[in-house]
Amino acid sequence: MSETEIQQLVEMGATHAQARAALKQYKDVMQAAERFFEGKFDHIKDDDVEMSSRASPVSDKVPRPATPSDDEDMNSAEEQEEEDDDDAGDYVDYDSDYEEMHGISGAGNVNVDPYSGIFFSKDRREEVIEIDEIPETILIDEANETIPLVTQGQWMKGCPEGGEQSFLFSLYSQLNSPTAPCPHDCGAAIPRSKGDFFALHPNFSTYIDRLRSRVTKICPRCHSKVCLACGEPVSIDHEKHATTRDDPLFHCSNLQGVILGVGLIMLDQLYSQQALEADLADSSIRTTKRRKTDGINPTDGDDEDVMYYGHGKKAKSSSGIGYDGDATEDNTGQLKALANQRSKDEKISKLLNSIRVFLPNLNREGGGRTSDYLVHPTALAHLRRRFNHICSSLLRNDSLADMSDRSILYFELLEWLETISNHEALASMMAMPIMVVASVKSVVAKNNQARERTIVYEGSSGPRELLEGIAIQAQAALKGLEGNKVAESLPEELTEEQKRMTVDTKEKAEEETAAVISDENMKLLRFCRRILATVLAIDRSLRDTKGDAFVERLHASLPNISSSASVPQYRIDAGASQEAIERAYNEWATRVRFEYCDLTVSTAGGEEDGDVAPHYKFFYDNEARMLANSDIPKRSLAIAKELAILTTNLPVTWGSSIFLRVDETRVDVIKALITGPEGTPYHNGCFLFDIFLGPSYNQSPPSVKYMTTNGGKYRFNPNLYADGKVCLSLLGTWQGPGWVPGKSTLLQVLISIQSMILCDEPFLNEPAWATSSGTPQSQAYSANVRRMVVKTAMLGNLKNPPEPFADIIQTHFRLKANSICAQLDDWLSVDDGKATQADGGAYSSIKSDSSGSSNGFAKDIEEFKKLLKKLQN
Repeated sequence: MSETEIQQLVEMGATHAQARAALKQYKDVMQAAERFFEGKFDHIKDDDVEMSSRASPVSDKVPRPATPSDDEDMNSAEEQEEEDDDDAGDYVDYDSDYEEMHGISGAGNVNVDPYSGIFFSKDRREEVIEIDEIPETILIDEANETIPLVTQGQWMKGCPEGGEQSFLFSLYSQLNSPTAPCPHDCGAAIPRSKGDFFALHPNFSTYIDRLRSRVTKICPRCHSKVCLACGEPVSIDHEKHATTRDDPLFHCSNLQGVILGVGLIMLDQLYSQQALEADLADSSIRTTKRRKTDGINPTDGDDEDVMYYGHGKKAKSSSGIGYDGDATEDNTGQLKALANQRSKDEKISKLLNSIRVFLPNLNREGGGRTSDYLVHPTALAHLRRRFNHICSSLLRNDSLADMSDRSILYFELLEWLETISNHEALASMMAMPIMVVASVKSVVAKNNQARERTIVYEGSSGPRELLEGIAIQAQAALKGLEGNKVAESLPEELTEEQKRMTVDTKEKAEEETAAVISDENMKLLRFCRRILATVLAIDRSLRDTKGDAFVERLHASLPNISSSASVPQYRIDAGASQEAIERAYNEWATRVRFEYCDLTVSTAGGEEDGDVAPHYKFFYDNEARMLANSDIPKRSLAIAKELAILTTNLPVTWGSSIFLRVDETRVDVIKALITGPEGTPYHNGCFLFDIFLGPSYNQSPPSVKYMTTNGGKYRFNPNLYADGKVCLSLLGTWQGPGWVPGKSTLLQVLISIQSMILCDEPFLNEPAWATSSGTPQSQAYSANVRRMVVKTAMLGNLKNPPEPFADIIQTHFRLKANSICAQLDDWLSVDDGKATQADGGAYSSIKSDSSGSSNGFAKDIEEFKKLLKKLQN
């Protein structure tokens, strides 16, 4: 016996003396553990010192799942197996490691949250050496087929946790042993094959069928029935608690460990293969497009890689901002791609469903099995290594519409997450960071038989955090699907009969709505409801298995959409580094980039008639009021998809950010604020836009009005008129590739304004001047823009912050005060001293905004700096 094996048993709850006695009689750790849980070594006691070294008190604090009491003979064994649930998942190791690392101790304090900090340590980095070996093969006689076996390197791959590695190695070594001794001490050695446990069959069902037919053997000497996975007898009494009494695959935790391991390896291989095929197809399409466009004039409108800067300046498309063409499209390839994707999703979903049967599940139909209670320590390792890889990839999808279209796969993924959160031995995984590959360095071994790889893993968002991002999208989509509904106002107190009538009325209304709602709307509606139901189910399970403190701590770390008022004040210490300042700014901007708020205007004296549509603090007030209480299904679906994207995908960076405010009852009434990009004459200015999603949205573009015009005086750009017109082909306000129904999005419009209108050399946005880069005229135009930006987009907005962006504007300037002061000093040093021209100084009717020898730029900067200083106090 080794110290490592003794320690493993101690971590499962045994004393040192019990561990030694168990390992002396049973050479294998798992067999020794099972006998210990049956109480075989309870009579062995340690001295006081050894008693204090038993498992962490965490295991005493964590609630345990109930054990069925169908049969008196099974109760004691199952109770012992139940006690293993905490330690079998290796949670004591994780907690203890974290406490040792951070100097935390729960001793003597029963109120300490044992999971404190587990899911915050995304900064973890682990370096692991992995080995890619040449796989062995096995000939399957009945199929006359040679198939590969799982190598040790493959079995251990992707595991950066030391405790998990030892358990993985132990199980792999045990099942590689060519014989299993008869548990009745008759002296017989029962042969077993590595190929029975570790063969990578073409499909999972074949693997399961073959394993089921071979895992139970009859001892040739004493004729007892033995499980080859654990080497223990298979009794009729044990089987009678089975859901399917003739299925031996739930007999022991060893079977659970190997089935999950091999199944998830197959899943990983299938998913990686599909991803590779998609990349190759993508590459092929891009190559074909380049060949097709060779020799074609970009002005023909057929080159999908060409994008227009407003009036007509052409430039290569940036990622995510493409306009697409306005020609009739051939959708054949798209439909074929969708069918291909559906086929792939069905394969993944079917495999996930087959593997999920073997997840530890106390709510299994017919009652839990032995392996559901005695969870193998490698179960968590398998899930965190391979399932999390796929889970992370799927949950990072930023398109709710795409997820809804692929619901067959996502529904199965949600089933997995619910099952995992339902079991105490696995539930902590929902909050633990997912370890992802940060870098890989390969070295070929000298014998050319294996390849060593040094893998650096680092922490990223855990499953529950990723799911929260999708839940936010789902809530936004539901709000869009509801249309322009007036908030219901009910009496504070209702009688029971009134409550029943209200519920009945709502249910009847929902049924009537469901009867007329389009299939596509209903599909997205059901998908959103399922996501939110899964989130609630997971949180309920986590409360049951891990406690309220665990869930509250988890919720505090999740992304959310809340009002700016609820976000704590972000302040910067005087000696903070630039990196710390930028990190604080990005964290703040991410939290407040999208919000719902009240954009209505209170009328004088109030309007008591509930049928009168409210007014809005909004350029398109009349248009919005005309659509009050309208129900346009296609428009509602388009808005739902739009909101889902916007909630989590608005770009926020230190250099430039986009903030959105949506009316809480009219999701078609939107206000946007864009901060000027770094390196442009618009840098750090705040530019406001009113946006209305009209009756034909998304068949036609949104209506967009620019509002930062100094009362209709300033033209900041050839594409931004003093009257608020935004000149952009995507909006249909200029020639060129325009809005593509069903494809173009509001996010495209916003990013196009941010990157192509608020650009580094705005003079070139006028077609007649498109070739004048770097000329004195262009430089003078930019200098004039900088003066207008300081006067209106900075000073004016800080003195009189427009609603509802007062908090955003003030915090933006406060957090960036030092940087902005340095920026303004630089702008002042390069200013040409000319008077500010309201129309940009490049058109026929030039109007000056200042008189005398001074252009007022230095005065504006001085006043703005004083306001910045007040903000910082």
